[in-house]
Formats: sequence, structure tokens, C-alpha cells
Amino acid sequence: MKTTRTPRLLLPLLVLLLLAGGACKKILSLVRFQVNDSSTFTIPAVGIIGTQLPLPGVPVTSTSVNTYQANNTQASRVQDVTLDELKLTIIDPPGQNFNALKNISIDIATDANGSNRVPLASLRNIPAGQTTISLTPAANTKLDIYLQNGSYALFATAELSQAVLQQTTLRAEARYNVSANN
Repeated sequence: MKTTRTPRLLLPLLVLLLLAGGACKKILSLVRFQVNDSSTFTIPAVGIIGTQLPLPGVPVTSTSVNTYQANNTQASRVQDVTLDELKLTIIDPPGQNFNALKNISIDIATDANGSNRVPLASLRNIPAGQTTISLTPAANTKLDIYLQNGSYALFATAELSQAVLQQTTLRAEARYNVSANN
């Protein structure tokens, strides 16, 4: 008789443990996805070589809020955001390349005033003849707050290796890796 009682007591305990384990798994589950944003900014014509040229903040309307919704999460559940890639492409004038730039760095901020501004990516010794360049993401930069509200600002600082003879328009394409609870 003792052998039939023990399995009957263990069965409800086993079911309870399985249900609790499944609930914990749901709470702790993370979704991983990417947010892709694009913006444009302009480098003015400048004739002074070797100059550090800081550019004003460029507002970026982020796809983050829509991307969070598409992945069944929201900004308050985001655990981690990191920059995966930042590419710059010259879009105007046609045929222009990055030969005039020696170095470039991009910072990110929560607004165009530069609040909470931190390094995002940079590239030193830009190769000649390129019309598109990929910047190196800044190490250990926590970006969660910048993608919370659906907008942020980018600030560029360029060091010139030669004169920029005409205004140049660049497109910045950023891809962020996001981990969030769903």
C-alpha cells in the first residue's frame, strides 16, 4: 500500500513543478531583433585642412517603437541595445568620395541639444576612393535610452585631409542589436 501512495503524491508535485518551470521560462524569455535607422546630414564646403569640423546634431526619427511592437515588446522591456553597424554613404554630389576626410566620429544623444551625448562609432584613416564606409562601433556603449522614445540625434566630427570644395550630403544607416523581454 505504501508504493501506491507515493506515486499519487509525486504526480501533483511533478505537475506543479512543470507548470512553475514553464511560467518562469516565459518571464525570462528574451527576444533578439534589429532596429534599422537612416538619416542624412551635410558637410559644408571648407577649405582648411587638418581642421576638426564639428557638425550640429541631426535629429533621427527611429523605427524603434514600431520594431518593438512588431516583436511583441515595448521600450520599457528592452534589456540591451548595441550598435551592430553604422555605414556612411555619399549621396550628393554624384561621384564624390571620402578622400577629403581623414577621420570621422559619430556621437549619439537623446536630443539635438546633445543631452546624454556618448560616442557611437568612428573611423580613423579613411581609405581613399571610397563612397561608402563602415565605422567601428564604440566599445561598451549602452544605447538603451537612445532608442526608447522613437527619436534621437547624431553628431558628427570630421577631420579633413583636404579641402571640401562643395557641400557634401551623407546618408547614415545604423543597425542596432536589441534584446528585450516579451
